[in-house]
Amino acid sequence: MPPEPVAAVAGLVLAAGAGRRFGGPKALARTAAGTPWLALAVRALQQGGCRDVTVVLGAGIDEAAPLVPVGASVVRADDWATGVAASLRAGLCAIAEGDAVAALVLPVDTPDIVPAAVARLRRRAAPDALGQATYGGAPGHPVLLGRAHWAPLSAAVRGDLGARPYLIARDAELIECGDLWSGADHDERP
Repeated sequence: MPPEPVAAVAGLVLAAGAGRRFGGPKALARTAAGTPWLALAVRALQQGGCRDVTVVLGAGIDEAAPLVPVGASVVRADDWATGVAASLRAGLCAIAEGDAVAALVLPVDTPDIVPAAVARLRRRAAPDALGQATYGGAPGHPVLLGRAHWAPLSAAVRGDLGARPYLIARDAELIECGDLWSGADHDERP
């Protein structure tokens, strides 16, 4: 008997913001060793099982686009300055053209993420799936969005609120990943 086919899951990196608290666009950030955070996010999504990865850029797009690894797609969020909701909408709209049954969403400011956290959520992918990684019970990333949620979520998000209210209202599955990494995001420069 042939193995059961694995459903296509898209990876989505949100990296369009200006990074005001950070001191510049996080899409341009690098590790101390010089590795772009964009490359780390794309790699984690790919190694965690995402077939296609799309990176949403806005602020600093001309400097950030060359940092996106070969094989990942770039989408511009023209209205990025209105908040993270614009990035999420632009990304979901772009991946809706493909055949993915779900998306794993990751902000660029989680450079320490491990592919195992992505894979843990990836295993729950389905068109109606809705999940969020947690770390010691605290909500974090990645977030799993089944295709059935893309349009209603895009219509619901506003400004800098992102998906959190939607996830709460629909009782998203909380998937503990604190045994894999800290879940820390980087809002300010170290």
